Amino acid sequence: MRILIIGGGYAGFYTAWRLEKRLRPGEAEVTVVDPRGYMTYQPFLPEVTAGSVEARHVIVSLRSHLRTTRMIAGHATAVDHAHRTATVRTNAGSMLSIGYDMLVITAGAVTRRLPIPGVAEEAIGLKQVEEAVAIRDRLLAAFDEAAALPPGPERTRLLTVTVVGGGFTGVETFGELLSLATSLLRSYPEITFPDLSFHLVEAQARILPEVTDGPGRWVVRHLEQRGAQVHTEARVTSARGGRIELSTGEAFDTNLLIWSAGNGSNPVIAQHTDLPVDDRGLLRVRADLRVGTDETPVPDAWAAGDNAAVPDLASTAPGALTVPNAQHAVRQGKHLAANVVAHLRGKTVRPYVHHSLGTVATLGMGKGIFQYRRLVIRGPLAWLMHRGYHVLAIPTWERKLRVLLVWISAVLFGRDIVALPGVERPRAAFLAAGDPDLIQSSRGPIGSETGTGARELIGAGHAR
Repeated sequence: MRILIIGGGYAGFYTAWRLEKRLRPGEAEVTVVDPRGYMTYQPFLPEVTAGSVEARHVIVSLRSHLRTTRMIAGHATAVDHAHRTATVRTNAGSMLSIGYDMLVITAGAVTRRLPIPGVAEEAIGLKQVEEAVAIRDRLLAAFDEAAALPPGPERTRLLTVTVVGGGFTGVETFGELLSLATSLLRSYPEITFPDLSFHLVEAQARILPEVTDGPGRWVVRHLEQRGAQVHTEARVTSARGGRIELSTGEAFDTNLLIWSAGNGSNPVIAQHTDLPVDDRGLLRVRADLRVGTDETPVPDAWAAGDNAAVPDLASTAPGALTVPNAQHAVRQGKHLAANVVAHLRGKTVRPYVHHSLGTVATLGMGKGIFQYRRLVIRGPLAWLMHRGYHVLAIPTWERKLRVLLVWISAVLFGRDIVALPGVERPRAAFLAAGDPDLIQSSRGPIGSETGTGARELIGAGHAR
């Protein structure tokens, strides 16, 4: 039995990990296709942008933990399930046709990018750890440059941060970056708090749709009390040249534009397979995570995670689907593996049911919010609950320990505030050796190739 897993994110990693533990020797051969070779623990990306967690500590190597699974570094470009074959473009550029007996699709979603002028050229997403590092370096480099300038429009532009999207990722990133910027003022006496300008833009009338209205309003008040501007019922109409124009008529210049306006369907899954998808481009999935419907199941095809429309049996709303978050993706991966093994052995597969453990968000160092039904906790306790939950949720004890040690060192010595924008052009210093003018230009200001290189990362990621 050849099992092919497309995607090594939460659901894909946990599916393969559990299959290795549950399958008997020789019972099946498992192959995972993923271009990166590691799973990114996305809930920690906002803390990576703020320097609270080291970038390498939020990723889990697939090869280190999937000992008997075959790994293929590449993108699946098409699936022909009728003939049990998948087409894969390897990272080296060659094309492979991979045969399989059973298919598991856990390719995740992509950042939902709207056709707004300037967004493709200016914005940075937040699906991958590389993007989080680029955001952090851009903000730190902006402080260095702004400190050498007199007060005025250019300094204000450099110290203006805009986050589009008021969901959990957007709000957490916004709060963490605001916390980082505020703490940096101690190290930059030339810059004062009024020089900072932080904007959160949300198209709906409220932020954090995952919590109820009261906690959502409290978060807005909390961010505004910290000096931020929250624009609700506002859409970005243009971002050309870093000039943000909103549907409300407001306009301002920004140096850092972070796009976190929700998920879009994975284009390969939505357009290049012969599997059934819904009107949003998500795979139609039964409650037991098999592809298809109760009336017309697709043999030997399974799916989970953000690329699948999984029925939410814990919800009382008719037709409800599980929300695309880490809680569900991790548990769906584990459940999918158990069902695959049961199916192989002729046993009964079980439907996926998961009752929410509540929602928790960090809003910056020592600040957070937690809600479970009517219970709402705010402030430092909620922040500790956020850290406690996610350090337990990130896979492997080695990663848990590394994250804990970084948090402890941050408490004792503060955050590391060194930017490394040169990693985007690693050969620049070598090529410029011996020429003072080239050495200086190789460092590059914020608007140079070095400063804006993060923008090139947008199309390079493989969404989880």
